[in-house]
Amino acid sequence: MKMQRSAILFFLVCVLGILSAQAQLRVGAARVDVTGKVGPSQTGKYDHERVYVRAIVLDNGFARAALISSEGDTGGQATIDAVAKELDCSAQNVIISSTHTHSPKITPPATPIPGGASTAAPGRQREQTLNPSMLEAVRQAKAKLEPARVGYSTGASYLNVNRDAIDPETRKWIQYSNLDAASDKTVAVLTFEKPTGEPIAVYVNYAMHPIDGYVLDIVSGDFAGAMSRYVEKAFGDKIVVAFTQGASGDQNPLYLRPSNNAMASRVGNPITGFEISREKSEGPLRSVQYGVAEGEMPKATEPDPKVIDDMFRFIESEGQVLGEEVIRVMTWTGRWSTDVRIQGLEKDVNCPGRKRTNGNPYSATSREGVEGTYVDGPPRVFQIGVLGIGPTAVAWINGEIFTLIGQKMKHEAPMNDTMFATISNAVIGGYTPDDASYGKQTFQVLDSVVKPGCAETAIIKTVGDLETQYLNLNAK
Repeated sequence: MKMQRSAILFFLVCVLGILSAQAQLRVGAARVDVTGKVGPSQTGKYDHERVYVRAIVLDNGFARAALISSEGDTGGQATIDAVAKELDCSAQNVIISSTHTHSPKITPPATPIPGGASTAAPGRQREQTLNPSMLEAVRQAKAKLEPARVGYSTGASYLNVNRDAIDPETRKWIQYSNLDAASDKTVAVLTFEKPTGEPIAVYVNYAMHPIDGYVLDIVSGDFAGAMSRYVEKAFGDKIVVAFTQGASGDQNPLYLRPSNNAMASRVGNPITGFEISREKSEGPLRSVQYGVAEGEMPKATEPDPKVIDDMFRFIESEGQVLGEEVIRVMTWTGRWSTDVRIQGLEKDVNCPGRKRTNGNPYSATSREGVEGTYVDGPPRVFQIGVLGIGPTAVAWINGEIFTLIGQKMKHEAPMNDTMFATISNAVIGGYTPDDASYGKQTFQVLDSVVKPGCAETAIIKTVGDLETQYLNLNAK
């Protein structure tokens, strides 16, 4: 009799394992406004002048997960733990990504966690503060769970460009458009919709730095926020569109003239109809903002309202163009799943670290175009994860990764449908170049805290190992 009960129990466990791999998907989504106070340069005319936290909650009856996009900080481990507790799921099933807008904003204050209790692995140094806006967005999304199906597809957008270039006059490295260097144009779109076809939420991934509003003291979700609001409004504000950064460590917008003009307006540099140098205006503003003493710096003033309006209008245009590609991909997504496994996996990887001993990353004279000198630094801890959603993998990492690493990772990944959400789940650990880029004297490479020869291989291998583990678990 005892053996019979054991056999029945074993059979039930096997059945539950099969069902967990193929169970009915439910999805809910929510958007929470975290704009706070705004300054005198705001126009109030454009959707991207408000910033949000967006949450997509998944539930298959056996496991839950959360995909969170923040137009601000990522929230830290305490927020991950709180979300996991709210959803009664593993912390490895939670991805919190920053859209990385470079415009300042005031969000509700984070709540310190007494004692710093955390599920973080030993040796990690993560924030122990709770972001209440993220938790509220997750709660709202959970309350809206409804039957859904999921589909993944990709498109392309040519708004981005590699930003590591050689100045034709000085022959030194500068930040400018390099159309001959690597640039990933992929727009990855994970769509969640009702069984009847109406969209519930969209998770978008694209590799481009949102730097239009950098050092301008404005509030903006930049092109990412403009894209999200454009697509949301296209569907009557009945859906939530969450944006994540692809491997964009060396990727800028192709068109920066409106942003450069706004910077020039603040420091009093002449504005022409042509493209003007970014560094000649950004350098002084950056020096003022970060307190770098370099002789007589122009006093930062309020920019010309017309120039700011031109830039805001252009950000809106970027969002519209990218948004139309997202909608096109949504429209023609052809493979849908209603019964999906949900499984998060995560691993820490250490790479040898370094510390720069010369120059200043904010100084116009030593930011880039010079030889860097270094001493050994503490190891760089990469937090790398994969969230499997049926046949799709959302890989994530806690830093800004160069585009070639992302491209190689997706090419070699065991799962064809893989997107790469960078700047996720922790304080940003700085730039991580691909091995070939370490010879460039750009500010991202010079100030990277990672020694060459480790990160590129480690990231690609770890994502591959985690996806293989997910596939093996799914096959059992």
